[in-house]
Amino acid sequence: MEIRFPADAPAYRDSNLTVVFRALVDGETVPCAISVEALEDHFGPCSEDREGWMRAFDAGRGRIEEVAREHLQISNGTPVLLKSGHFPPGNVVGL
Repeated sequence: MEIRFPADAPAYRDSNLTVVFRALVDGETVPCAISVEALEDHFGPCSEDREGWMRAFDAGRGRIEEVAREHLQISNGTPVLLKSGHFPPGNVVGL
């Protein structure tokens, strides 16, 4: 299974408090998202608002995509929603 993450800008979804991004799995687009709670808990936003969450996503993008890749492999390429529990405790980026 080939998994890639295009460098597209992520998007914030107010309806479910997530930042969404996409993966390409064997050339097909698969939606991925991370909860703002996970961003706050593990990627240290400077502020708890849309701009802070987007900056936190950008700062932690490599690790976020790494964890998303693991879950895409486990789920055979189905959509992924990353929550705080998907990241080891105490591993905050940027603080």
